[in-house]
Amino acid sequence: MSLLPVPDALAIILNSVKTLSAEEISLYDALGRVVAEDICSNLTQPPFAASAMDGYAIRFVDIVDPLKVIGESKAGESFVGQIGPGEAVRIFTGAPMVDGADTVVIQENVSRNGDMITVKEGKSIGANIRAAGGDFKAGDCLVKANTLIGARQIALLAAGNVPEIIVYKKPKVAILSTGDELMEVGSEITPDKIINSNVPMLMALITENGGMPVNLGIAKDTIEDVKAKISQVKDVDMFVSIGGVSVGDYDIIQDVLKDAGLKVDFWKVAMQPGKPLVYGKFNSIPYFGMPGNPASAFVCFVNFMLPALQKMQGERRSNVHTFSHARLEHELDAGGSRQNYMRAIYHENERGEKWVSIHKNQGSANLYPLAHSNCLLIREINAPAAEIGDLVKILKL
Repeated sequence: MSLLPVPDALAIILNSVKTLSAEEISLYDALGRVVAEDICSNLTQPPFAASAMDGYAIRFVDIVDPLKVIGESKAGESFVGQIGPGEAVRIFTGAPMVDGADTVVIQENVSRNGDMITVKEGKSIGANIRAAGGDFKAGDCLVKANTLIGARQIALLAAGNVPEIIVYKKPKVAILSTGDELMEVGSEITPDKIINSNVPMLMALITENGGMPVNLGIAKDTIEDVKAKISQVKDVDMFVSIGGVSVGDYDIIQDVLKDAGLKVDFWKVAMQPGKPLVYGKFNSIPYFGMPGNPASAFVCFVNFMLPALQKMQGERRSNVHTFSHARLEHELDAGGSRQNYMRAIYHENERGEKWVSIHKNQGSANLYPLAHSNCLLIREINAPAAEIGDLVKILKL
């Protein structure tokens, strides 16, 4: 059976994944969420004309004459009244403008003697005034639908007096590990056991990309135990199993899942690492059968699960990945029959040129190279051998 190309596999996944419904949340809980509808301002900002500097509010026509200071305006406590000819009001940054004044001269450009001031320089009408609505007005769209909310958007919405927003729900993702050899972190390990590093990794990846992981634990390599664990797959938006998707005698999860309702869309992708990936629907829930080797699981997440999670949350980015190019610091052999994602490190020199080198140990079971990489170097199928200085494609992590 021929292997499915990576773009074709991704297209099948994204065509089958649906965007989740929306919910209303507090602005204080909005970080990392995706807006489900346009959000408009509830007020004009600034709501009043205000001083942009510490100085004096004056009438520009009086600027050549000594002026009498008749009061002050500060943030939260404005001057009451109106200035007339030959008058000025001490004003501070952010304070409301004074009725009758049309200019603010900064304090450094003024000499003061008692209640009298003389303007020395800075003579331009309308100077140092923030106009009402100079940033935005009530009813203006502040954040468009399908925007990922960060700190800057939160600040803008707060300024617009928007206390709650409508966002897409977080995807709940059930995670099941399989394998008699697996032990939880912190266990006492015997020679034939290994620590389950995949679940903590996937839980972190899901969380940092807006999802809510649900750990179903570890299933032993028995039909009974796998059945017991998958019976817990309820009220979730995605289901992921790790391990057991190859062709070994104890790789049983596909058969058990099929008996329980799994419909497989594809199995095996033309990629390295990550070839044994399974995708389908488990009783209408999108299902990913991940390889058990950590680097394979990570590469599968980046290429397939991440775009699916983003679509579920309403993100409408044409490309979910940050691709770039860098120059090779060493030679590379010709590529093979699968698209290769090599763990690598890139850096920029003083001219802004990117250079990249791969880790020597590219084994899919090795976590150290993965943890110490900041990119994946992508080798296309049957890529020609590359020389030092050649441009290659990288996926920033």
